[in-house]
Amino acid sequence: MIKAPVRRIIPHSLVDGPGNRTAIFLQGCNLRCAYCHNPETQKIYTDNSSLEIEWMTAKEVFEEVEKNIPFIRGITLSGGECTLYPEFLTELFTLVQKAGLSCVIDTNGSIDLSKYPELMEVCTGVMLDVKAWDEKKFKRLTGGSNEVVKKNLKYLADVNKLEEIRIVCIEDEVDTEDILKGIKTAIGYKIKTTKLRLIKFRNHGVIGRLKDANSPSDEYMNGLKEMALKIGFEKIIIS
Repeated sequence: MIKAPVRRIIPHSLVDGPGNRTAIFLQGCNLRCAYCHNPETQKIYTDNSSLEIEWMTAKEVFEEVEKNIPFIRGITLSGGECTLYPEFLTELFTLVQKAGLSCVIDTNGSIDLSKYPELMEVCTGVMLDVKAWDEKKFKRLTGGSNEVVKKNLKYLADVNKLEEIRIVCIEDEVDTEDILKGIKTAIGYKIKTTKLRLIKFRNHGVIGRLKDANSPSDEYMNGLKEMALKIGFEKIIIS
């Protein structure tokens, strides 16, 4: 069976998707976000050289999830970047769905999910981080490209798998207004029914160039919410 590097499993979480969920964090990420709050999950391992991760099969992870039934609504896979391990996710979600639980992915959107229809079949929904709309801003923030992120945004909306759009808001770093307008162009009327989460940047755990950056003010965040409402979003959460 396929194994994946598990960094940690949180038995009960209220901040990783709808309801009380078991959150599984996989090791390894293909981006290097300047504001990453769990940079310890970035390094990609291909062997057992780290004592901080455990290579587990889907069945082994499911056995950990089973301990939390019936107190959870489902599981959320995060990271790192969990979609680096699509076959593992497919196996795990198949087991979890058979147990009557929902399966959510928390992703940076840089892996083309349209290439994994079997995974999408057993995935309940995807929480998609949109880090910047302008290509240069995205590159500066993450070191990568947002071409696939934009493709995933439209694809997930088209197949009704877009559980939530997340934007980490930092003044002068993240082009939030352009992101909001770009999302509307990409998914159209579905902005009315898609949850939008505006996340106030906090530098807890950050070790990149933004480690000393200030959190935006409540006034700034409320202004972004008003902007989103005017654009047409209706389900908006500030966190």
